[in-house]
Amino acid sequence: MPAVIAGLCLPVLVWWAGCLTDRIRPPSGRTPVVMTMEVTGYCNCGICCSWERSWFGLGSPVISSGLNKGKPKEVGVTASGTRAGRGTLAADTSVLPFGTIVEVPGYGYGRVEDRGGAIQGNRLDLWFPSHGEAQRWGRQKGVRVRVWKP
Repeated sequence: MPAVIAGLCLPVLVWWAGCLTDRIRPPSGRTPVVMTMEVTGYCNCGICCSWERSWFGLGSPVISSGLNKGKPKEVGVTASGTRAGRGTLAADTSVLPFGTIVEVPGYGYGRVEDRGGAIQGNRLDLWFPSHGEAQRWGRQKGVRVRVWKP
């Protein structure tokens, strides 16, 4: 019986996970620009987002270890102030400003809401809920994406 339940639930969960980026859609009536980018995965972990635990117990339990080394950091909050989730993208905002909608083959639609120190030029980071999923995506070069700037 548990195998039957799992067999019924698994397809629903896979479908639901794929639909999470369906909330993000490009503006209707606008033609996208096609860009070739290097696309990597990231998550909220300290390895991907350059943070570490503060063991002093004062203030924020997490501090930045990247460009803002030693400053308090709220895990999972993007540079634009939104909470990171499926469809959150990090980009060089001089190339793709906040609010840009991007369609990435194999990932779906996302919105630029974050930036990173290593994200410069035609590079894009896709948010995943776990480090393992981000690593499985890996680094993909020469990905042709469709872009709708705000």
